[in-house]
Amino acid sequence: MVHEGTLKGRGPRRRIRGAAMRRAFNRSLVLLLVAMLVSMPALANPNGPPWENGGGLTVESGCTCHGDGDPSTAVVVSIAGVPRSYDVGAEYTFTVSLGHAEYGEGGYMLWDYGAGTLTAGEGSIQVAEEPGAVSQGSVGNDWTITWTAPAEDIGPVRFQLVGNAVDGNGAPNANDAWNVLSFMISEPGSTIDDDVNDRDLRTISVGDYESLFVAEEDPEALEAAEQAKLAESFFENGNIYYWATLSIFIVGAVIQGEFYERRFGGGPKHLDRRLAIPQGIRRGLLAAGLGIGFAWAMDSGQPWGYTLLLGMTTLWATYGVYRTIVQARADPVYADLV
Repeated sequence: MVHEGTLKGRGPRRRIRGAAMRRAFNRSLVLLLVAMLVSMPALANPNGPPWENGGGLTVESGCTCHGDGDPSTAVVVSIAGVPRSYDVGAEYTFTVSLGHAEYGEGGYMLWDYGAGTLTAGEGSIQVAEEPGAVSQGSVGNDWTITWTAPAEDIGPVRFQLVGNAVDGNGAPNANDAWNVLSFMISEPGSTIDDDVNDRDLRTISVGDYESLFVAEEDPEALEAAEQAKLAESFFENGNIYYWATLSIFIVGAVIQGEFYERRFGGGPKHLDRRLAIPQGIRRGLLAAGLGIGFAWAMDSGQPWGYTLLLGMTTLWATYGVYRTIVQARADPVYADLV
């Protein structure tokens, strides 16, 4: 025999536990939103280029998401301190530099195909996907790297260097300029050493040095070019800012609506399980797809606007799954027709 008090007590306890779980979820939702907003500046400056780009290695095929996908001689990519031949186990200090008529900063990636050991200096990092390679840790210029030669004679060592001079707007575009430099260091004893003034060390470059010296132009033409560049920048970035901002407002409105419904509307309305299950599946698939897209954007270093938009829509879709579950578990309310 079931006591009446037991039956009466189960309903309130279940509702109390459900309310506590909903409050915890709402707090987590708000904290996640705040964390994504705080991380926006970090998304605008990803640490280093991706290891792979367009199906190939960035260090070999170049920064194809910049400069219309083609290398440019307008940027001079240089590396100084390179010996003609290496000594077994010796350390050498390289300096990677970028030269451009307009842009003073950018990024790079250097790899020796695992022959020796490249050690990142100040402003550089080891590439996560290939620790044997190094790249910039943040936008800059004149990076210093230490290279330790192989512990034995393995023959000539091949190097691959890519450099990218950027216009500083935080997003890849046609204004950026990149170039690729391939060079080799000969095996020990294959060249004549000359210790006078370190003439055995070289500076190797690729690019058009004449492009660094810009001839005087008509001021009106310069102003027209600057206005055209600004117009192109507004056109390219306008949609990014619009959709990213709109996604923030939508998520904020959803959270606000949830709060007011619980505070003044008595909570979510009941949804029959026959409708809730297919709805939950659809929303779950949408949330999973957007989550994969968000993870890809974070991993591949996409512009912050695209990453933020995918993050906000993932949050919105996840809320839809939560909403379906809450409505399916809500107690039905029957209207009094008498």
